[in-house]
Formats: sequence, C-alpha cells, structure tokens
Amino acid sequence: MIGRIDLERLRPEQKADLIYTQARNDLSTRLWRAALGDGGTPEASGETGAGTGAGTSLESLLAVLTQQPATAPRAPAAPIGPRMGRLEGLTLPTTEPSTAPAAADEATAEEVGRAGGLGPNAQHQGSLERAAARTGIPTAALAAIVDAEAAKGRDGSWKLYSRNPRSSAAGLGQFLAGTWIGEAQRSGTWLNQVAKNRGWISDSGKIAKGAQAELLALRYDGETSIHAIADYAKGNLDRLRRAGVDIGGGVGKVAQAAYLGHHLGAGDAVKFLKGGLDNGRAATLLRAQVGAASANARLAQAGNATAAHRQWLLGFVERHIRPERFQV
Repeated sequence: MIGRIDLERLRPEQKADLIYTQARNDLSTRLWRAALGDGGTPEASGETGAGTGAGTSLESLLAVLTQQPATAPRAPAAPIGPRMGRLEGLTLPTTEPSTAPAAADEATAEEVGRAGGLGPNAQHQGSLERAAARTGIPTAALAAIVDAEAAKGRDGSWKLYSRNPRSSAAGLGQFLAGTWIGEAQRSGTWLNQVAKNRGWISDSGKIAKGAQAELLALRYDGETSIHAIADYAKGNLDRLRRAGVDIGGGVGKVAQAAYLGHHLGAGDAVKFLKGGLDNGRAATLLRAQVGAASANARLAQAGNATAAHRQWLLGFVERHIRPERFQV
C-alpha cells in the first residue's frame, strides 16, 4: 500500500517551512528561466531527462497534505532478469546487440533482489528490492541512481523532499514534471497503475483534469519514486539496446547506462553515446547543471560545449554512480 506521504508526521512549523521552501524554489525557477531567456519552457531550459533538477508548483506540495492512500500494483513473485549488454568505459558500440540473451549477461538473482550498504537509508531497502524484483534492474544500480540524484542530510540520508531551483525536478529520483507525467501515462509502469487506481487517468489515457497536482506530489513518496526510477531505467536501457548501444553485464555498467538515460533522457543518452550531443544542446544542458559562470569556464577550458559537457558528465558518473557501495 502507498499510504499518506509522511508530511502528516511533521509538526505545523515544519510544514510551514517546507511550504515556504517550495514557494521560494518556484520563484527561483521562474527567475532562472527568465535569465536564460527561454520563455519558461522546460525544453529550452534543458529539461529532458528525469534528473536535471526540482520545482513543481506550490499547488503540488499542498496536494500532498490532503491526498488519500492508494493501492499499489503487486510485484511479481519472481524477479525478471533483462539482458545486459556491454558499455566498456562508455565507448561507442561497434555492432547491434544480439536478440538472444547470453547467460553471462543476465543479472543474477542476488544482484537483482538484495541490497546492502544503505546505512542511514536502510528504510528504503524494501522499496529497492521490490522494484528490482519487479523490473530486473539490480538493487545496487537503483540505489546508486537515488544516491546520485537525491539531496542528503548530514548523516547521508536521502531527502524525500529533494528540490532543485533550476528546473522542475523533485523527490528521490529528481523527476521532472513532464517526465513524471509521461511515466504515469506509459502503460505498464508502477506509476501508471497507481494513477489508474486513483482515477487520475482519463479514458484517453491522459492525466485527468484536476489530477496533475496530486500526481506530481507523489514524487515525494519514497516507494513510488523508487519504483518509477526502476521503470524509467528499464525503459531507457531497452531503448539504448535497440539503438545499438552495447551496455555490458556488470552491475556497474548497467548503473552507468541507466543513469545516463535517467539524467539525459533516452534520446539524448543515445546521441551522447553514439557520437556526442551538438554544441547548442550540450551548452544548454551544461548551463542548466552547473550554472552559467561555471559553464563558461568549462567551455573556455575544453574549447567547445560538446567536450565540456561530456567531461563534466563522465566525471560526475565516475564519482557518483558507484553501485558497489550498495552490493551485499
């Protein structure tokens, strides 16, 4: 069951502080977009993947305070192990992946179904393992994505209410509003089933009128965010394989490829891995990630935006996507 998000455990002054923070982030988001001169459109600001940054409307946060429990989809009894290709050092593919799964490329049941090394985040172990069993994405890979995306407390605990003032991303997975809505509308995802259970999906398969704020507020629910991360990772990995990207069988390579899809969106991830993003797109994404001043310094050092963005992102992946920390 997905119960009430634990905002109801907060004291009134804590709720007020959270609402104030949300309102401040919303204003910061508008000012940031105005400074970029993008007219406020997510696309122009570089919002394509799930994890570019956070800032839904204040209405979304207020919706959390009144939402009702919903029945979550059941996870299958046995884990599903998708084929994992090769992604050695994030190099470009040389051949199309085989349609027949190789035994050496299968994630083992232990890799898929067990989590460890969570420390202050042990409360999320059950969610990680359930999401892994349902999708076949190793628990350690999912934990590494959350660890890279979510804001952290002083003890390293993941903050459910993580926000980024430069975009609309929120929650443990830093899902952009548009990406979250898209996953809710995508048939077969955990979030799609939750939305259907709550009556948020119209007959046309779109989000029902008036349901968007409550749907976006679910990004602050840990269980839902982790399942959404797993579904998004599986969809992105499948798309990378279809594009000819050879991912690799190790949990580390799976985590890296899944993170690139999560961070960039599958379309940009394919371009990134098969020749690189064009200068204009790379410059937009780099500014959205590190700010204009830092981006300009990196551009001057690298010589062009494509190289600057690539150096920054590969460095980030190397430092932060470390599933070995979460393997039993």
